[in-house]
Amino acid sequence: MIWLDGTKSARAGHFSGLQRVARRLGAALDVDATVVEGTTWAARAHADDWFLTAEVFAPSERPDWTELMAARPCRLAAIFHDAIPMRWPQITWPQSVARHPAYLKMLASFDLVLAVSEASRQELVGYWEWLGLPRVPEVRVITLGADFDDQPRRDSVEPVTPPEILCVAILEPRKNQALLLDVADSLWREGRTFSLHLVGRTNPHFGRPIETRIKELRREFPGLQAHGKLDDAGLADLYGRVAFTAFPTLAEGCGLPVLESLWRGVPCLASDIPSVRENAGAGVHLVKPNDRAAWRTAVSEWLDGKAAEARDAIPARTLPTWRETAAQVRAALGVSRPS
Repeated sequence: MIWLDGTKSARAGHFSGLQRVARRLGAALDVDATVVEGTTWAARAHADDWFLTAEVFAPSERPDWTELMAARPCRLAAIFHDAIPMRWPQITWPQSVARHPAYLKMLASFDLVLAVSEASRQELVGYWEWLGLPRVPEVRVITLGADFDDQPRRDSVEPVTPPEILCVAILEPRKNQALLLDVADSLWREGRTFSLHLVGRTNPHFGRPIETRIKELRREFPGLQAHGKLDDAGLADLYGRVAFTAFPTLAEGCGLPVLESLWRGVPCLASDIPSVRENAGAGVHLVKPNDRAAWRTAVSEWLDGKAAEARDAIPARTLPTWRETAAQVRAALGVSRPS
């Protein structure tokens, strides 16, 4: 039996990457797992069961968690996303920054950790080594699914004219929409004709300046569209019309928007950082992080036609699915799929 943690994901009203992982993995595991909240499930658990969490929390945030770990009603496994709050504390939610050291140390007491990329695995193992912990669990890498909306893969799209660009990410400094806005601004002022769609809620701690910049630019350039939160149907509609996506992020655990873009047949310009590099290949062009000149050149060239070359290469590559992610999780836990 897998007891799948749904304490936060069952109640969340937004679509963050963490929520995507928790919900899509839960759906893919299907009858393999029972979604639970809090710690009351422990009374029903058996020693050979697994508790699996894709959520991020510190022991102090869940009543009775410390006692549960001491009692050890079953084996414990976690999906590890990243150490971004510790690497980028100046632009990360304060609650996340405060929580993360205790969270990473807690994971060292689990029986197994599944990292969403090799880059994340190295971050976690490196932190444990820095702490000098005498015993730590095995950390394996799993591949996250590209099929974000449970719809069939699209091998190609017919983008509209003039071209449109899509960026999917919460509005915050780490996602670096400011760079993309600078690039778009300079190209629009040169007389280039294209639209830029930004999809994502605003980080209430750090995203307001980006919102302000968007409002200022929209007064001059109506091709800039900020959609805020958008459901999967609305997002799929945008994927069906854009020439390419842009992902100028500074730090990621996996970089799911890159895979999801490819699933919809749309090529992606993405930051050349370790975790995103793992998902690069056909349909993805990596650009030096935070380099405005490099990003301006890349966007300009893709608007001029290079995006079509990248798009034509996508159908030849294999993309992971959440069903395959679930199979990797079952294999790691040693849990056979029910017949």
